[in-house]
Amino acid sequence: MSDDEKLLEIVEYFGIGNQQRKLEEEVFELQESIIKFENGIGDIKEIITELTDVSIILDQIQEFYAIDDSEICDEYIYKLDRTIERIKEGYYDKDKGK
Repeated sequence: MSDDEKLLEIVEYFGIGNQQRKLEEEVFELQESIIKFENGIGDIKEIITELTDVSIILDQIQEFYAIDDSEICDEYIYKLDRTIERIKEGYYDKDKGK
């Protein structure tokens, strides 16, 4: 069984709604692990574990909706470039957290 098939089997078993809620939980746990690490009470392994959990759920969602990697890649590059351009143009106000 391929990884894509495994992802689809998992999301179909639990249901897309449950996996959406699971994503929220996993993102929260990632945030907690980063905060702990930044405060000197966590380690990088926790961040790696939580990043992996988030990635797996995101991959399940991508597979469920049959979104091709190239579509994600194109949007990823576009958003990176747009953010860099906005930084250069002064779009973001670092002091106000915009």
